[in-house]
Amino acid sequence: MKWNQVSVFTASESIEAISNIMMESGANGVAIEDALDIKNFESDPFGELIDITTIDHLKEGAKVMAYFPETIFLPEVIPTIQERILELTTFGLDIGKNEMVIEEVAESDWATAWKKYYHPVAISRYLTIVPDWQEYTPRSSDEHIITLDPGMAFGTGTHPTTRLTLQALEVVLRGGETVIDVGTGSGVLSIASKYLGAGEVYAYDLDEVAVKAAQENMDLNPIAKDVHVGANNLLTGIDKQADVIVANILADIIILMVEDAYKNLKDDGHFIISGIIEDKVDLILEAVSACGFAVDQTFKQRDWYAFILTKKIEE
Repeated sequence: MKWNQVSVFTASESIEAISNIMMESGANGVAIEDALDIKNFESDPFGELIDITTIDHLKEGAKVMAYFPETIFLPEVIPTIQERILELTTFGLDIGKNEMVIEEVAESDWATAWKKYYHPVAISRYLTIVPDWQEYTPRSSDEHIITLDPGMAFGTGTHPTTRLTLQALEVVLRGGETVIDVGTGSGVLSIASKYLGAGEVYAYDLDEVAVKAAQENMDLNPIAKDVHVGANNLLTGIDKQADVIVANILADIIILMVEDAYKNLKDDGHFIISGIIEDKVDLILEAVSACGFAVDQTFKQRDWYAFILTKKIEE
């Protein structure tokens, strides 16, 4: 079968939203190139695991490459895709130059091409993410290896927002906690939570594709075999008291779940939020403060932020 590759040159903060638009429009897979990934490796103390000089990468911006089967008539779907991408600006997202290129590719080319963008990455002293098709030897006895297959729609946890979230989880988890992972995606945060000692872990995502991918990744990591994976719209209808609630999603979506997070979080619990670009920080902090949260710790990597929140202490 022949496939059509639809590439959109955009900005880093719009990658996930555009990927979602492509999948909802009928794409069978998405690959991503992001210039920030290389910059983050250069600025991260754990980035020495990869020799960036061996990687062919974008020098600026980002590119989302979606793959559509030839059975989908692109002239019918492209206008809708373009319209939806333009609408992202109403949510405050930067869509960069927003240039689109369409080209035909053979199935043998795209089915494996996306794998070249993923490498073993040391997230912290204790956590290393390894694509399941690559061999890797742990560097120490206390290094936890998270094995992931991103399929063709999800990353392997190397984006700054995910890295910051994993580092925040290391700070708050001590053992035995109940964790709710909202917008689980590949499931990397839930798997990491189990490695860091969490007891019960609940992983939710609105997208059935994500739920399936997350469950497959749990199966690749025996420690996560008892993670509860399911489809749900954020925390709507969830009635569980958690020690930790973690959400690595868009800032505007986080705001929608803040009240439910407050209800589901134990009084001494921690609410970890990430996926927040610098321009959205003030908006987020105003929303969480109004709902009764206080910032306990702040994490930052270039233009991305993550926060550990706790409930305000009434005086």
